[in-house]
Amino acid sequence: MQNDPFIATKLIELMRQLNKNILVLRIFILIFLSLFVWQGCRARVHTDTMSKSFPPGPALLGYTIQTGAFSIVDNAIRMTAALNQQGYDAFYFVHESGLFKVRMGNYSTRKKADIRAKRLLNKNVISDYFIVPPREYSSTGSQAWNESSLRERLLAAARNFISYPYTWGGASPEEGFDCSGLALAVYHLNGFSLPRTSREQYRSGKLIQKNHLQIGDLVFFKTVPGRTVSHVGIYAGNDLFIHAPGRKKTIRMDSLSNKFYKERYVGACSYF
Repeated sequence: MQNDPFIATKLIELMRQLNKNILVLRIFILIFLSLFVWQGCRARVHTDTMSKSFPPGPALLGYTIQTGAFSIVDNAIRMTAALNQQGYDAFYFVHESGLFKVRMGNYSTRKKADIRAKRLLNKNVISDYFIVPPREYSSTGSQAWNESSLRERLLAAARNFISYPYTWGGASPEEGFDCSGLALAVYHLNGFSLPRTSREQYRSGKLIQKNHLQIGDLVFFKTVPGRTVSHVGIYAGNDLFIHAPGRKKTIRMDSLSNKFYKERYVGACSYF
């Protein structure tokens, strides 16, 4: 019994030491958890920021249907109009042969494109067709990752439309004229799939400052009251852009410094 006070004192000291150790352990655990949570949050914020600042570019085009070989542009226009009336996003373009041809669609397989083309053939909407495979586009060829070359090709495609009538795109009384079909056609001819309307094209691209514009980028304008974006053009360098100014007008080049477009300029997007 004489050792009881000594034992009790030792027990008290051990308990105090144990409590200190537990406290230190708790502090260490809290610090570790705080660092873990902070790193996790930081990583999430970084990912979200990147996804907003650098959205994915346009998807690569699949198989498309090509029809016609017209020497007169009016014939290509009529074919394009007939296809668009049936819900196809068709457009005509000047082939390297000098003939006007019509393209439409974006299919994941050759078989799907072939089935759709045969339906049109059986309905006498088209008289012949050719399935264009993805490998024929510059975006999937040997220069696929040469951005400079792709931009030059986009500009060349846009220039080929200058002075020709614009006959595709939105033209409903409710929404007004929408020249988005020109941008869609230019990117389509180079193997890229863009959204259908100018508003969707604006949302899907990477926003860039005006002084960072490069050829092939898209420039957007507000030309219709009540709509944030209603007009789009392809930047051609030197403050110039190629666009379709309105129905029954030919595709042309204008300056961003032009008072009308300067006052209605909304912004620009890049897909590279």
